[in-house]
Amino acid sequence: ANPRAKPPFPQVSGLWGKPTIVNNVETLCNLPGIISHGVTWYQGLGKGVDHGTKLFGVSGRVRSPGCWELPFGTTIREVIEEHAGGMQDGYQLKAFLPGGGSTDFLLPEHLDLALDYDVIGKAGSRLATGTMILLDDRTCPVGMVGNLMRFFSHESCGFCTPCRDGLPWIEQIFVDLEEGRGSEKDIGILEDHLGYLGPGRTFCALAPGAMAPLGSALRHFRQEFEDHLSSKGCPYTRH
Repeated sequence: ANPRAKPPFPQVSGLWGKPTIVNNVETLCNLPGIISHGVTWYQGLGKGVDHGTKLFGVSGRVRSPGCWELPFGTTIREVIEEHAGGMQDGYQLKAFLPGGGSTDFLLPEHLDLALDYDVIGKAGSRLATGTMILLDDRTCPVGMVGNLMRFFSHESCGFCTPCRDGLPWIEQIFVDLEEGRGSEKDIGILEDHLGYLGPGRTFCALAPGAMAPLGSALRHFRQEFEDHLSSKGCPYTRH
């Protein structure tokens, strides 16, 4: 299905042409507590600027990956070390996506940031879904981002030319880098696509979302991209 222009908005004409409210289940789960205890009670649950609670998740090489309802303002370090059990033995945190696959990488220096929308935004990323994806020091960042690009390419509806043609091209470049067919110009092409598929260039937010991990990976892990060229493929040991 292709995205549709608005108006009409769902609250005017949605499911079966009727007024429709679209909400996340997480939002609806907050309503009983607010109705029962009041807004002031709910606002008191947050530790930082934002109020209430949110579902925060952690995946990657941690001892106890999972999802927890925690107050806004909880630090990233607390979620990873106390709730997710910390990194597995033999692995060190290299970077992480704080809000899922369409957010910019943050680094270990950001672990003590509060999980609030503005705080994460000022650090150069987005809180978004709050589901953190961790990158450890033994996992190839190029391979990780390539996997994300494969996902975004597969999810493209094909409506926009930049997204329909650009994402598969990016995906193929990552395949070439992994398999030893990459060239220096490929890295330049990836950088060019940050502009071609950036905000405002496509009909929906899929392609710009894909550019967030790509752009931040090129900034933080440029050497790893170069290593794929000099090594004629991925230099990381599969594990």
